[in-house]
Amino acid sequence: MKFCNQCIVDGELKPIIEGLGQLENSCPICGKRRVFIYDTDIHSELTEYFEQLLEIYTPESMLPSEFPDEEKRLLVNELTDRWHIFSNKLTSTEVYRIIRALCAEKYTSMPSLFDARVGIAELNDKEYLQDHSLLRSNSWDDFVKNVKNHNRFHSNHIELTVLNRYCSFIRKVYKKGTILYRGRISSEDGFPIDQMGAPPSDKVTAGRANSAGIRCLYLANDLDTTVHEIRAGIFDYVSIGKFELMQDIVVVDLKAIDHISPFIEGFDKLEHAINKEHLNRINMEIGRALRRSDSVLDYIPTQYIADFIKSILHEGKPEYAGIEYNSTINLTGQNLAIFYPELFVCTDVEVYHIKELEYKKEII
Repeated sequence: MKFCNQCIVDGELKPIIEGLGQLENSCPICGKRRVFIYDTDIHSELTEYFEQLLEIYTPESMLPSEFPDEEKRLLVNELTDRWHIFSNKLTSTEVYRIIRALCAEKYTSMPSLFDARVGIAELNDKEYLQDHSLLRSNSWDDFVKNVKNHNRFHSNHIELTVLNRYCSFIRKVYKKGTILYRGRISSEDGFPIDQMGAPPSDKVTAGRANSAGIRCLYLANDLDTTVHEIRAGIFDYVSIGKFELMQDIVVVDLKAIDHISPFIEGFDKLEHAINKEHLNRINMEIGRALRRSDSVLDYIPTQYIADFIKSILHEGKPEYAGIEYNSTINLTGQNLAIFYPELFVCTDVEVYHIKELEYKKEII
């Protein structure tokens, strides 16, 4: 069976297919032109990768009777939804055919792994979860309750060594000279450059990545996201500062959590499988906008995460300058919380007048 490097979106597997050098005019699966082809009748380089991943799964018939039914899924859905290995342009049938062809011997010996529902047995193993789950109780809500109402600074509901390990897989480098933006609702005259940065410590309020009194510079990747994040209203004036990065930095890119390849050398696939939902929740919670009725206490869980990331050192120096996360207000936007505001300098300020807003609603 033939498929191409465009059928695969996994960052570890694509280079392997391209490295084989079999360039053809079109792919029989996705139809892309001038692509590198992987032919299961000729090549075997990917088989071991997939067989190792399949080892973490158990067919439904072999799972314990108490295993939660909602955790049982078809293998093809696991590979597309949990691991994001294949292009979303491929149908489930096409992914199924590729997997069967790649793991033909495995299919012959255990067809139920491919054709019936499967599960990860360790998801229901309390002893394994205690040692390997990012959230020891396996519940984000338990962690939130603990840091908000019981022990704010030293929670035993989160395994920080696991979080540290995953941060190393989602590092992102920003080069000196990168331009990002920060906005403030202002008068028509706007704010001067020296008032566009993070406020002084005695005026810092709590945010999603900082406690009150701890300076943090919140930036966005474009103008639209900047306006959305400050929740500008109709006819408001908004001062938007252009901020330039003064040196190369490394941030933790929480947006990339969903795209960590299970095929990284030395990667613990099983541990990642049980933590993927927790990691995605952290990204979602840091990007979540508070409503007017919400309390600043709702920021405490993400402040806890951000403070830990800020505390990670390498050779005695901070490893990460900030965190990057999705904007939930402007779905195409990206935000950064920079722990050290002096890394950026405001070089220009422009004032915008908000002429129109668009509201969307849904019945609840």
